[in-house]
Amino acid sequence: MGLFTRRAQNANDTAPVEKHRGYHDEPYTMSSRPTFGQWLKGTWLDLLTMVVLGAIGLGVYYAPPAPSRSFAVTFANGEIVYPQFAYPLRDEIIPIWLAAFLASVVPIFIMLLMQIRIRSFWDFNNAVIGLLYSLITAAVFQVFIKWLIGGLRPHFLDVCKPDMSRLTNNNGLNRVGYEQIYYTKEICTGDEKEINDSLESMPSGHATAAFAGLVFLYLYLNAKLKVFSNYHPALWKLAVTYMPLLGACLIAGALTIDEFHHWYDLLAGATIGTVMAFSAYRMTFAAVWDWRYNHIPLSRYAPFGYGDVAGATFTRKAGWGGMVRRGASNGVINDHRHGAGSTAVPVSSTAAARGHGIRGDDIV
Repeated sequence: MGLFTRRAQNANDTAPVEKHRGYHDEPYTMSSRPTFGQWLKGTWLDLLTMVVLGAIGLGVYYAPPAPSRSFAVTFANGEIVYPQFAYPLRDEIIPIWLAAFLASVVPIFIMLLMQIRIRSFWDFNNAVIGLLYSLITAAVFQVFIKWLIGGLRPHFLDVCKPDMSRLTNNNGLNRVGYEQIYYTKEICTGDEKEINDSLESMPSGHATAAFAGLVFLYLYLNAKLKVFSNYHPALWKLAVTYMPLLGACLIAGALTIDEFHHWYDLLAGATIGTVMAFSAYRMTFAAVWDWRYNHIPLSRYAPFGYGDVAGATFTRKAGWGGMVRRGASNGVINDHRHGAGSTAVPVSSTAAARGHGIRGDDIV
């Protein structure tokens, strides 16, 4: 038996109905908490896919660069051809472990804090699962591009430590191009691991992870705080909502200070992370920008009808943040008095709810 089962719809129902264990039949609410076995039955394929994608990503990450890359070192007079690849190797301001922590653990912690008021198992579940969707798919996407395309990091020549005199024969790839100034990594005398890493600059893994995790958190906060909604929110909500984007920009931008990446590496990583974050959020929640529905976690087993609204938000202003029993919540009431063609009516206050025949104590 699945986690949820559906009953046949009545003529006046405007949304699919789920039957929750221990609950009476009611419009789509995702209100019941499953047992671990039920949760695992619905999630095991995702977990397995994450493991497989993670293994593929790690394999590609540790593989040497696929193509043989050519680069110029100096002209005949000793002048460096490309000074932008001759910066010194420096310690990262934000190491990779810290970038991963900020992009994953911090969002999960904030999502957990939000449950103090939201108190929804499925909201937290979908938020964490969606975050992992975003981080893992973005990571796999970017490591393949690094492996096959890549490019020279700003500190490549410092890591390579080229010595043209050690080249004993011309394999067809060295001493080529105009004035025969192009070589491959055979002339490098530095650490092989550092050399391979410095040949895989684009896209930035830091930027990819930062934007995949923190843009997802931005979308989550926007949905829960209702910054773009049907009322005028407080300024602090705008500031809090955009803090993750500021954090992502700072993490990525720091890589230009320590000369680990070029600006276009960061732009490519940010684009990949942002696309995956938007995709993952829409997979797990009912909307991205539509303020009426973007806080609602989606079920695997019953489609959401975009009529009966379920779920809760963090904010309590303008009627948001609670649930109206049997068919309405978070500021939307479905008027079933006119049958299947009825419309959803926004509710901005308890008084408006009473105007639709709902008692004030029905709004939690």
